[in-house]
Amino acid sequence: MILIEHQRLPTSGARAVVPFVLAGTQYLVVPQLAVDVPGAASHMNGGDSDTDALIYRWQNDRFIEDGALKLSGGEDAEFFALGEEFYLVTAGVRSGHGPYRYNTDQVLYRRIGDSWTPIQTFAAFAAKQWHFFRVGDRAFLALAQGLTLDHIQATNPRNSRIYAWNGRQFEDFQTLEGMWGYNWESFEIAGQSFLAYADHVGESVLLAWNGSTFSPLQSFSKKGGRCFRYFFVDGEHYLAFANIQGESVLYRWGGKEFASCQTLSGPGGRELCIVRTDASVYLLQINFIEGDPSAPRTNLMSRVFKWSNGKLMLVEEFPTAGGTDAAVFSADDKLFVAVSNSLTIDVRFRTDTIIYRFNG
Repeated sequence: MILIEHQRLPTSGARAVVPFVLAGTQYLVVPQLAVDVPGAASHMNGGDSDTDALIYRWQNDRFIEDGALKLSGGEDAEFFALGEEFYLVTAGVRSGHGPYRYNTDQVLYRRIGDSWTPIQTFAAFAAKQWHFFRVGDRAFLALAQGLTLDHIQATNPRNSRIYAWNGRQFEDFQTLEGMWGYNWESFEIAGQSFLAYADHVGESVLLAWNGSTFSPLQSFSKKGGRCFRYFFVDGEHYLAFANIQGESVLYRWGGKEFASCQTLSGPGGRELCIVRTDASVYLLQINFIEGDPSAPRTNLMSRVFKWSNGKLMLVEEFPTAGGTDAAVFSADDKLFVAVSNSLTIDVRFRTDTIIYRFNG
């Protein structure tokens, strides 16, 4: 087996797993969408959203609880450094327990002493994911956000957007056309900086830095986009794309744009994770649900691919329960993968996040 279960964390509607190292210690943040409401009917978009992002600390070969950050409708967190300072920014899609509020402030924290201290807020609408990246000596934060449902109205800025660091705080830099954003990926090829953006109801696109802004270069799908993941192997640049409503596909860089070179799966794909060992490159595809949100099938098999002979070979499948994210980290000279699960087979939020030892 490649993935060997190591530990279970008792989470509820976990939407992301975010490992980071601070002062030589390994941590893990798990944003949670909601907790179950006793006596209420089950629904993947129901529950009580006023919950926390859980913080775990690695100790004696396991994660132990180390605190929490208030995060209603938790979807994501991003850890990054600017100079000698460390930051954590969180994304929550909504607050309340019905009716829900989707116009909420997102919080940027700075590590001061032993605490995470709020230093800036961002007015957002149905926030999904933050992504920190650099272009040259400039630092950016990109926010994927939005919904297009008639009964939910935006009062905060609704489009996905990019913020730039001005030396004191992040300020508005660029607004995208995306109206239901999910994910970002940034990378560089031959000195050219790229930013990929996945959207549910609009185009999932690759943007290229032109020296002053990010301009569209290539479109990958008209809807259903969930995640991009870049990797370099055997002298070639690749970009994997997960689509929850269609095929998840691997693309190869041709010099001016990416071209499809392999179909990975059909519908259900939500997240992708690259794992590198001394000998091989692996891609994990986390599958979320199939079917309509009113009656989803959550007990899917997620996939482990291994790079071999110029393509990704399926080498293992493993069960996920409304799988939402995967992230790799090292601890005690071993390689681990954290996988967040969000929905049980009967569409309840209380299901474990699982830590696997990676045996590749």
